[in-house]
Amino acid sequence: MTPVSVGAAERGVESNCMMEDELYERMRLEVDKGQSPLRIDKYVSEHMSGTSRNRIQLAAEAGLLWVNGKSVSSSYKVKPLDTIQILLDHEPHDCTITPEDMPLDIVYEDEDLLVVNKPAGLVVHPGHGNWEHTLLHGLAGRLCSEIDMNDPSIGLCHRIDKDTSGLLVVAKTAEAKSALGQQFFEHTTERSYQALVWGSFKEDEGTIEGALARDDRDRTSYRIYDLSENPNAKEAITHYKVLERFLYVTLVECRLETGRTHQIRVHMKSIGHPLFGDEKYGGMEILKGVKTQKYQQFIHNCFEVCPRQALHARSLGFVHPRTGERMYFEAEMPEDMNNLLEKWRNYEPNTLV
Repeated sequence: MTPVSVGAAERGVESNCMMEDELYERMRLEVDKGQSPLRIDKYVSEHMSGTSRNRIQLAAEAGLLWVNGKSVSSSYKVKPLDTIQILLDHEPHDCTITPEDMPLDIVYEDEDLLVVNKPAGLVVHPGHGNWEHTLLHGLAGRLCSEIDMNDPSIGLCHRIDKDTSGLLVVAKTAEAKSALGQQFFEHTTERSYQALVWGSFKEDEGTIEGALARDDRDRTSYRIYDLSENPNAKEAITHYKVLERFLYVTLVECRLETGRTHQIRVHMKSIGHPLFGDEKYGGMEILKGVKTQKYQQFIHNCFEVCPRQALHARSLGFVHPRTGERMYFEAEMPEDMNNLLEKWRNYEPNTLV
């Protein structure tokens, strides 16, 4: 591989050049003359230090991976002398993780990994608009004497949204992250969520299938695509089961066969059951019930009790990367969601309509 500018390291050229439509060039690579066809996500991850194949796939999904001036999918096969660019949709920022002292609910820890119960409202990793005070900063503060959270070969093995609570596993060694990452890639982990959603279900359980990709009309949202319409969309499968029925909302368990960004939120909306309180996907509107003033006040009070999407990563199971032992963890539903459920359990429509 030949870097574009003189003196650039083999990982590529770091650049702050602004592209069209407010995109900023972050990295640029030029493919060698003798390069045989190879998937671009594999090629870039092998030639750019500190970048995983998954991150390259996410960049392609967001339209931020370009070849010869055009965006490409992660399955694109590189050719000799291709010019590869990785872009940002914001100005580059120093993403160095500095240790911060913050309380963390550590469910389990050993020399290879730890499992943390993340509270709602805590951003998992630095990103646009959230460069400090993330879970990674807190983990750096806890583990600074053991590991460096700036090392991309360790750390988070998966993610949950800022306003979703629940369990995450963190690798403390490169070997553990590789082994756990493989389990997530092969969908052999066990993950279940509890969600309060709008509406009633005729059935007690079901499965939702729909490939997901970023919404081309709103880069912060995801939606279901037909693969012929968007080849960058990723297969996603969610199994759900009714846990408790209320008059206008339902508590469900969602088990992920795949783990895509916003998967539960988009899938539940797609079948007419947006998550209660999910502003991005329509759950902050009154979707069921008689819209009397008293009922509207009741819903407003519910939104105040749990001011986020009502989603909790309840359980997590995986094979320990070193011992081979099957590990399984559960995190009780947090106070805000418990209080929300109690309001619905005590809801008496005759007093409100």
